[in-house]
Amino acid sequence: MLLAIENVIQSTSAKKGRQIFNTAFIGFFVWNTASVYWVYNALKIVGQVVAIPITLIPYSLGPLLMATACWLYYRLRLLTGRNWSLAGLVCLWIGYEYLHQSWDLNFPWMTLGNGFAVSHQWVQWYEYTGVYGGTVWIWIVNILAFLIYMGLREAQTKKVRLRLISAFVLAIVCPISFSLYTYYNYTEQPDPSNIVAVQPNIDPYDKEGTIPTALQIDIMIHLSRDIAQPNTEFFLWPETAIPDYMDEDRILTDRYYKQAHYFLRDYKNGNLLTGGETYKLYNNRATPTASPTQEQGVFMDNFSTAINIENEGKPQFYHKSRLVPGAESMPFGNALSFLKPVFEHLGGATGVYGTQSDAEVFYSQSGIGVDPVICYESIYGAYVARSVKKGAQFIAIITNDGWWENTSGKDQHLDYAKLRAIETRRWVAQSANTGISAFINQRGDVVQQTKWWTKTAIKQDINLNSDITFYVEHGDYLPKAGSAIAVLLILFIGVKPWLRKKVAVV
Repeated sequence: MLLAIENVIQSTSAKKGRQIFNTAFIGFFVWNTASVYWVYNALKIVGQVVAIPITLIPYSLGPLLMATACWLYYRLRLLTGRNWSLAGLVCLWIGYEYLHQSWDLNFPWMTLGNGFAVSHQWVQWYEYTGVYGGTVWIWIVNILAFLIYMGLREAQTKKVRLRLISAFVLAIVCPISFSLYTYYNYTEQPDPSNIVAVQPNIDPYDKEGTIPTALQIDIMIHLSRDIAQPNTEFFLWPETAIPDYMDEDRILTDRYYKQAHYFLRDYKNGNLLTGGETYKLYNNRATPTASPTQEQGVFMDNFSTAINIENEGKPQFYHKSRLVPGAESMPFGNALSFLKPVFEHLGGATGVYGTQSDAEVFYSQSGIGVDPVICYESIYGAYVARSVKKGAQFIAIITNDGWWENTSGKDQHLDYAKLRAIETRRWVAQSANTGISAFINQRGDVVQQTKWWTKTAIKQDINLNSDITFYVEHGDYLPKAGSAIAVLLILFIGVKPWLRKKVAVV
């Protein structure tokens, strides 16, 4: 539809570039807002008068980049033939998606390939391409439909139309057929491990200060014990399950850590993977995120942390590294510090968190590798795949989706976890504070899930897997290649008109 509208604008409008940009922006703004309307729920705490204009930021930034890609396609169309410019459009779009995944204002929620999370049986081939394969597929099908439409308008020969229609049908049928064949013939190799996922259902606005931390831990201990088995190997507690800050260098003496650790005494091979708030102290500004404390010469980093606790041995730490812009990190450092009040309610915790340089794998004493994924990180396919490549045999997502209340935000978050299961061929176990907690098998099927706003725990025997998929091995090769071509196209769009003018003058 958009391609057809742009074609009409190019044929009839006087100010073609501006009209194409404006039309694309309005269309994408409506689509974006309808898809992530739930962001508003996280902002209602500041009041409706303030929340409504603030939500224009996450609703508008993606459409702005999308419209820019369409405008660049229009500029490219002026310089090349239709087919070359349409191929360039695919690269320009992927370049926008990869940028929106990688820069400080990242929000890759609206990547086109994510849309197939609700029909995961169709995209089993994501184990080769990741979600960007879905983006390319959507564009190929739409471009072929557009070419068929233009062929009817331009009275192309019957032979050309037949070729386009055949290509259109094959572009739809072949990927789906391959995917369904893979889906129904995929067999997991048996390697069972018993996992418990806890959903304490503690209102996120009551976690800090209202409900004592010791009581919150006690709730999760009771929920865990109610369904645990003697052979349970991992207990999963959600993001910030232990909300009081703990000193990582002195955590063995922390009373909340000891309370959680004591619970494991009845489970010989048990591990507790829990979310927590931690900090580290330095004698200098050791990291870019370290802040000075009231003590002279002492600096501190705060972390949103996944902690793996076991009966014996030291705890393992992973610091959340894909942070929610504004809520957990300040985009572009101090340059946008004036926007901190705007961002502070977009994801729950506020302030600037420290991170670590790479993805992590926790190992149990029995040798099981698990990928600790904290909330927002689960929408980054390549980042999750890095832990799998390093040895993770299943994926543990710990999250706190209560900020968006009972909206489709929590459902979309769970659906995206299905794509991580397909890309890596790993089971996903998700522990959410207020819902939805779930288990997802290696085909992306939700085997078990909880209800929203319910205090409960669920358990599942999952199959561990150590095989590496093509996508895990090679990561986001598609968007990297597409982005490189997009940069060349932008240079071409900028340089060729200048060369034409120079030649004309000579």
